[in-house]
Amino acid sequence: MNFLDELTWRGLVENQTPGFRERLAKGPITGYVGFDPTARSLQVGNLVPVMLLAHLQRAGGKPLVVVGGGTGMIGDPSGRSSERPLLDEHTIGEHTERQQQQLARFLEFGTGATDAEMVDNAAWLRPLNLLAFLRDTGKHFTLSYMLQKESVKSRLEEGISYTEFSYMLLQAYDFLHLYREKHCELQLGGSDQWGNITAGRELIRRVDGGEAHGLTAPLLTTPSGGKFGKSEEGAVWLDPELTSPYKFYQFWINADDRDVQAYFRALSFRPREEIADLMERHAGNAGARLPHQALATEVTERVHGHEAAASAAAASRVMFGELDPREADAATWEMLRGELPSGTITLKREISAADLVAGSTLAKSKSEARRLLSQGGITLNGEPLTLDSAVGRDRLLAGGYLWLRRGKKTDFIFTAST
Repeated sequence: MNFLDELTWRGLVENQTPGFRERLAKGPITGYVGFDPTARSLQVGNLVPVMLLAHLQRAGGKPLVVVGGGTGMIGDPSGRSSERPLLDEHTIGEHTERQQQQLARFLEFGTGATDAEMVDNAAWLRPLNLLAFLRDTGKHFTLSYMLQKESVKSRLEEGISYTEFSYMLLQAYDFLHLYREKHCELQLGGSDQWGNITAGRELIRRVDGGEAHGLTAPLLTTPSGGKFGKSEEGAVWLDPELTSPYKFYQFWINADDRDVQAYFRALSFRPREEIADLMERHAGNAGARLPHQALATEVTERVHGHEAAASAAAASRVMFGELDPREADAATWEMLRGELPSGTITLKREISAADLVAGSTLAKSKSEARRLLSQGGITLNGEPLTLDSAVGRDRLLAGGYLWLRRGKKTDFIFTAST
C-alpha cells in the first residue's frame, strides 16, 4: 500500500493538492511539518502531523521537521480566536529544545536518504532583510488573497494584528526555502494549515516556476467537537511534568467509544486487519475496552517509554479492579502515589484500622473513621477493612505501600517509613 492509500484508510486525508498522487508515482518525496515552540511541550493534537511524517518515512520518503524558532516569535493565527502572547528568544529556545527531544521519539533521525532531519527556521528567517522580504515575497500576495484564507477570515471580527497577519508570508517563505535548499516538494499538516500550505505552494510556483504539493489531515477533536490545542482547557501534553504518564494513559483509556476507532487508525501503526479485529471484539464486549487498552499502551509507550507505559497500564488495571493489588510492582505503586492523595506512616507496631483511616484524608476524625469501618465502606489493598482489624507491615504492598479506598473512587496511599 502506498503512502497516500495508507493515510486515506487511516482517515488522515482531508485536503490534497491536484496531481499529488501522480507525483508520488514518480518516486520518493521529501516532506515537512512545522512546529512552532509557543509552548514548552507538544500535546496530543500535534500527534496527527507527527504521524503524517512517520508514515512518509515508512513509505520511503524523507521527513523534515521544521522547528519554528523564527515563526514562533510571531505566532500562527490558524485555529485561534485571539492573539498569541509574544515570547522572548530565550523562552522560545527552551521550548524548541524540549520539543526536539519529543519529536525524536517518533522518527528515525540520521544522515541517510530516508532519515528524518530537524531544522530551525530561525536560521533563515532571522537574517532576512525586511525591505527585501517585502519586495521579493510580499509582492506575490494580494490583500484579497490573504483575506480569503480561513485563518485570517475567522479572525477579522475579533481582530488580528499585522504581526499575525504576516505569518502566512513567513510560512510560505519557509516552504520556498526548503524547496530550494532541501528539494522539499511537500508540506503536511492539520486541516487548519491548508491556507498557509497553499500560500507556500503558490509562492514556489510564482518565484521558481516549481511544482509543490500539500496534504492536510483532519484535526483530532474532543467528543464535543472541540479541537485538541495548546490553549484548550485540559490539554494533554507529551511532557511528563505537565501530564503524567498515568494521566496520559487514562486519557486514551477513557476515550469515547464513538472516537476510539478514529484515534486508533490515526495514531497507531497497527495494520487494518488488527484494528478491525479489535473493533469487532469491542462490539461484542464493550466493557472490556480492548481497543482503548491497545491504543493507550501503544501511544503511551511511544511517548513515555516501555516502563512508564507498563506501570500506567498496571496502575489503571488496579484502579479498575482488574489486577490484584498484591501483584502490582513497586513502580506501579510509586506512580499511583504521585496521582492520589498520599502520606507516610510508621509501622513499627500494628495500628488499629480506625487510626489508619483517621490518619488519611478519607475521614475527618477518628469517630468518622469508626463509622465508615462499621458500615463496611473502607477497603485496604482491595479487601474489606473492618473496625476490629489491626494493620502491620505484613500488609504492605510492593515498595512499602498501603492502599485505602472509600467507596469506588476516593483513595489514599500510605508509604511506610523504614
